[in-house]
Amino acid sequence: MSKSSWTKKVNLEAKYRYGLLFMALAVVLLDQLTKYLVRQILHVYEVIPVIKNFWNWTLTYNKGAAFSFLASHQGNWPKLFFGLVAVLVSIWLVNFILSRTYSKLSGVSMSFILGGALGNLVDRIIHGQVTDFIQWYYQSFYWPAFNLADSFICVGVVLLIIEGLFFHHDTKKE
Repeated sequence: MSKSSWTKKVNLEAKYRYGLLFMALAVVLLDQLTKYLVRQILHVYEVIPVIKNFWNWTLTYNKGAAFSFLASHQGNWPKLFFGLVAVLVSIWLVNFILSRTYSKLSGVSMSFILGGALGNLVDRIIHGQVTDFIQWYYQSFYWPAFNLADSFICVGVVLLIIEGLFFHHDTKKE
């Protein structure tokens, strides 16, 4: 069974690699545009139903990490810590995209993760917190609010997991 060109590890041309970095930049710009629009249109904690009993727009801010982890801690150290983690992960991802051998699917996945990490980093640097605005819920269960950067990170991770589970790569040269 032959591998798809999307999952086969290949030595990629420089223009493809830079295209992945451009894709990450597009994710950052799209994320920042949506956050800007939400901050202009909504008041904090205002709720606008999109799909009744499932999806709202609501403006919230998160000083912590995913699911507001460490958001309640006093001082600047959570902001600095998560900012440093985002910078280090971003440097590693840029290096990975520019210098490693990987599949096209892995490249797109890494690009999504990089764009999401940088999108939230921009918020931490400019606003001191991350803007969240997408709220999903069912009855009384509410998923923590999130944003497009978070979504791109999750999609990137899921694509990497799918590739790892279903598209095995031989360690031998092909």
